[in-house]
Amino acid sequence: MAGGRLTTHVLDTMAGKPARGMRLELHFVHGDHTHHLGDSYTNADGRVDQPLLADDQFQQGEFEIRFHVGQYFERIGVEVETPFLDVVPIRFTISEDKHYHVPLLVSPFAYSTYRGS
Repeated sequence: MAGGRLTTHVLDTMAGKPARGMRLELHFVHGDHTHHLGDSYTNADGRVDQPLLADDQFQQGEFEIRFHVGQYFERIGVEVETPFLDVVPIRFTISEDKHYHVPLLVSPFAYSTYRGS
């Protein structure tokens, strides 16, 4: 699979801006366990500078991006009396040699995602 790539974008819906400096982990799913492929951080635009997967690394299969939202909100000084979200895992399947974009919209109490373009 030479033409596909995997990207992400995180928007902080509480602040109405990109989520700068959020840590995320990429995992390849093998049945009941995962294999850690790497860590990244979002830039000022809420994006990761390089695709999470591209070129020879891009492959079909089941993947999971773990977004460290609790750590992000703590770092930017959001005080939550009763913390709710910590690590948000988004598990998805890559089945085509195409661009897969997995955005995350997040606040301290809710999140949503979709297959972007």
